[in-house]
Amino acid sequence: MDVISFGSVFLELVFGHVPAPPEPGQEVFADEFAVSVGGAVTSATAAARSGAQVGLCTVLGDDLGGRVITGHCGREGIDVSPSVRVPRRATGITMVLNYAGDRSFVTHVPPRPAHESPELARWAEVLRRYRPSWCYVHAGVGVTAFLQAARRQGTRILLDVSLNAIALGSQAVLDCVPLADVFVPNQAELIALTAAGSLRPAVSAASGWGTPVVVKLGSAGALLVGPDGVAEVTEGVTAVEVRDLTGAGDSFAGAVIGELLRGVPLARAVVAGNRAGAEAAGRLGAVGPVEVAGFSPVLPGTAGSDQEHAQ
Repeated sequence: MDVISFGSVFLELVFGHVPAPPEPGQEVFADEFAVSVGGAVTSATAAARSGAQVGLCTVLGDDLGGRVITGHCGREGIDVSPSVRVPRRATGITMVLNYAGDRSFVTHVPPRPAHESPELARWAEVLRRYRPSWCYVHAGVGVTAFLQAARRQGTRILLDVSLNAIALGSQAVLDCVPLADVFVPNQAELIALTAAGSLRPAVSAASGWGTPVVVKLGSAGALLVGPDGVAEVTEGVTAVEVRDLTGAGDSFAGAVIGELLRGVPLARAVVAGNRAGAEAAGRLGAVGPVEVAGFSPVLPGTAGSDQEHAQ
């Protein structure tokens, strides 16, 4: 197996553009709606679409989200055998509201029963059993042992991060970075992680880490930061109508891994990442609309301010 994407997965209810988030008691209408999937399945999808043999390591529950994700992975050629199946609700549910060129989320994650083994322990077993060439994982508390195990067996690591993980423990994230082959924070994440206040000093701090750092800048492309300096990579960025930014960073990462597997230099792999990130921004949902039995998405333009919801 070329790469395994490790992490949580989500069923997304994605609302297209709205003027603004609703005030208390207010109802707003979106011009588009789609059901999609996100989380670790997003990077897996991008890597698979680049031609890599991809596995997904997550928890798949006996719920709608688990069934939708399994169906999506089957269509995309993603191997779900590294995942564990449990007889309960396990998939996170996320509502995405898009407005003003950005988006907000409301998410519910079903609680994990105390008797289930911690995911990080199971991830290490999956790593040993499948021995992927690359793994995609988020930095955070407790992740260093997993990364050390990956390095010992020769599995390369593309490391991502979230603002939530930084808030929970920035030092734990920083401890992960030297163990990675490539670290791919976005601009806000790098600034938060370095506590630098702005991009320039944050990049200066990252240049001394030793690990190549690719800073995702959205429509501005990316910065490739290393001991030899900083390079801007804008090639691959295409002009798209931004419909939903959700999943653009994970799509970027999956596409980069797909190129690195072919032996492409990192700077060229980032071009593919820019292209995948732009494509993601132009569709609703992290991977785009997915098939759900018995469900037909609302067509654009069918919702309007003159509609009323029964209260």
